Amino acid sequence: MSILSRLVLAAAAFITVPAFAGEPTFVQGKNIFIETGVDPVDRSPSWYAPMANKPYAPVFEILATKGTEGRYYDYTYGVTLKEMIKFHGHDCEGTIHAANNAKIAFGILFPDGVIDRSVLWGISGPSPCWSDAVAFLTGARVQYGNLGFFKSKDYGHSILLYREDTGVAVLATWKKGINNIPGEPVVLPESITWKPKVSMDEVMKLKLAVKMQGNATPYQVDLMRFQQWQHVNDVLEHPLEESYQAKIIPNFKWADWIDPEKTMTKPHRRVDTDYKNFPYRGKPIEGPTQ
Repeated sequence: MSILSRLVLAAAAFITVPAFAGEPTFVQGKNIFIETGVDPVDRSPSWYAPMANKPYAPVFEILATKGTEGRYYDYTYGVTLKEMIKFHGHDCEGTIHAANNAKIAFGILFPDGVIDRSVLWGISGPSPCWSDAVAFLTGARVQYGNLGFFKSKDYGHSILLYREDTGVAVLATWKKGINNIPGEPVVLPESITWKPKVSMDEVMKLKLAVKMQGNATPYQVDLMRFQQWQHVNDVLEHPLEESYQAKIIPNFKWADWIDPEKTMTKPHRRVDTDYKNFPYRGKPIEGPTQ
């Protein structure tokens, strides 16, 4: 079944999530014409983003609104790993994996390639590497009630993105074989068919010593960082579909997936998208009362 067919079927499912965007906001090429690829992106490697020029490092075409309560822009802006790393504060494998997962999920949610930040909700594990990536790419925020954290610890290194105007929710995670979190399962069934340069078993042993047991040597700290760097660079040498997998969640219900103890009891209403579809003046020189 094609991605578009799966999108249509999932959109017909019953969704019990409060929506602010209503019906699909726009249909690219029919009632709106958004130009993509017009914002040059920086893929040159740097000391803080040495993997930025890898052949499969993701690029995102993001659509936003003008100002705090404006209409849609007519263009997308490009986002690369470099912007995400600056936002997060450092490069790490978590940010790279989260970005790669998001790229796979967006391919299902936005088959036209235009990622509309005004209609997205997101769920991640508690790691800021993952929640920062979801917040940065989607615009979801805890104070709006549309950024959550998984109820189950099994999903700590997965993301779930929900498009409220179509009612489609997509769970994305890595495939078995590039996962390297001790004690955490891979929550979808697929495995990689290529061989990583770095042993995931060795990385997991190092993580136990460095992150969990607290008895690491200076050498182990340096080695773990180096192997993580090697690993993400290796992953980005392959098409992302070879390392990550995604699934549409039918009958998605927000409350079924999030940890209720990590939410705001009275979230703020989001207002920056109120006028995104507002009509324009009939003539540019019309005054305020015309």
